[in-house]
Amino acid sequence: MAAKGEMEIEFGPLGYLVQGPDKTLVAPSLILNWGFADRWEAVLEGRHLVHLGSDLQEPRLRVEDTAFSLKGVLREGSLQQKNGLSVATEISALLPTVNGDPGVGAEGALVVSQRWRDLTVHVNGAGAWTRAHTPGVFGGVILEGHAAWPVRPVAEAFVEWGRDEPTTVSGLVGSIWRVSDGLSLDAGVRLSRAGGIDITEIRAGLTWGFSVGVPR
Repeated sequence: MAAKGEMEIEFGPLGYLVQGPDKTLVAPSLILNWGFADRWEAVLEGRHLVHLGSDLQEPRLRVEDTAFSLKGVLREGSLQQKNGLSVATEISALLPTVNGDPGVGAEGALVVSQRWRDLTVHVNGAGAWTRAHTPGVFGGVILEGHAAWPVRPVAEAFVEWGRDEPTTVSGLVGSIWRVSDGLSLDAGVRLSRAGGIDITEIRAGLTWGFSVGVPR
């Protein structure tokens, strides 16, 4: 989470997504995190998709996963160099997409984290009112290696369900290379299955943090 007065840019210049017979470039994905107050940040995100191939039944270009969120730490714990569990929340407005779902929705999530010497675990759950105005739920777990390691492994698994939508089961493995205090590089492979369709995603990106201050 971005500290007060800091900006973090999570930029994925190029990814590759295979969903059944469809192949798509993710070029780019972007997440902006701004720490506007103690223990709180504002987040704006989205990703641009380019469908490959010549026989298309939908627009070639789309912007998806658009959202504006507020994230806050409800309880400081081991992630903040204190004792016990760290607890955070995220409240999101799901924004209209471009050439995708036109509606708006909302999502609320709770994240409970614990850091040990060589392992950090994040358990999260969320409830959503989707852009199609139907309910949905999400549950997942993230495992990370020691935060002080220059290169640390990362793994994630989650299940997502929505009314009138196929249940998605997903797993990811990857790594994060901390180049400096303000710059990290990451790469990973995600395998998912939804409605009998296999999904593979390859991603690479960077996170750059810097100071911007806060309004007086």
